[in-house]
Amino acid sequence: MARKDTSGLMSSAGIMRYFEAEESAIKLDPLFVIVSAIIFGAIVLGLNLYFGRIW
Repeated sequence: MARKDTSGLMSSAGIMRYFEAEESAIKLDPLFVIVSAIIFGAIVLGLNLYFGRIW
């Protein structure tokens, strides 16, 4: 009797899920993330200075 080798389908299922997740991910420009973090940090420091509390 011939044996069926079904391991090809099982191993490709994980790869398909990986590529589907990659397509649906939100993509942001790294420069946008860095600039946003700097602006957010400046706002937090400014509010701390304005209200007289520094840690």
